[in-house]
Amino acid sequence: MIHFHRVMLEYPRTQTKALFDLNLEIKKGEFVFLVGHSGAGKSSLLNLILKRLEPTSGAVYFAGENLKALHGDRIALHRRRIGVVFQDHRLLRDRTVEENLLFTLHVLGVPRHEWDLRVTRVLRQVGIVHKKRAYPDELSVGEAQRVAIARALVGDPQVLLADEPTGNLDPANALAVLEIFKLVHARGATVLVATHSRDLVEAYPQRVVVLKAGQLVRDDREGRYSLV
Repeated sequence: MIHFHRVMLEYPRTQTKALFDLNLEIKKGEFVFLVGHSGAGKSSLLNLILKRLEPTSGAVYFAGENLKALHGDRIALHRRRIGVVFQDHRLLRDRTVEENLLFTLHVLGVPRHEWDLRVTRVLRQVGIVHKKRAYPDELSVGEAQRVAIARALVGDPQVLLADEPTGNLDPANALAVLEIFKLVHARGATVLVATHSRDLVEAYPQRVVVLKAGQLVRDDREGRYSLV
């Protein structure tokens, strides 16, 4: 599904090397935790998948296609296959929960007759359908993150990327978010979660990929947590 082949990423302005000779394959339907200290390259890796960054050398493949070949509208079409959850939920504060999701469906080009059904389905999935008319400032931190997850799922993505999705949450809300990710995984999506949380990884033992200073230093398919 996702394949990194000898990927190097350098930020020219700062001459910072974010990733070194990275080889990594994530198969369709896998759940992978991506762990590493701040600056290890986790966010850079996710942004390469989204084609927000271009590798300095090497190649990133998605569903067998070299992302380097994508330009213009094809980049937008590629990103429609991916749902993204950030640590900061980035909701539109002047729109209700429902309107945030409808805006996403509009951008994705989903037929209007599907909107109500999709919105209701994902809000039920994340357990917050009763908040559909609330504004972001009226939500708790945990509720806002559930809405952010609903927004990532409303387009029925093939792949879900989550960048420190529980960093601002208490342990109970963090595990609730994990339960949603587990359900998404069980339904067939490929899930990649970048996290610092040992509790999160131990609660759902899956493949753990460890980055250190831009290099892949461990790939444990038995789900053992380690920050080397």
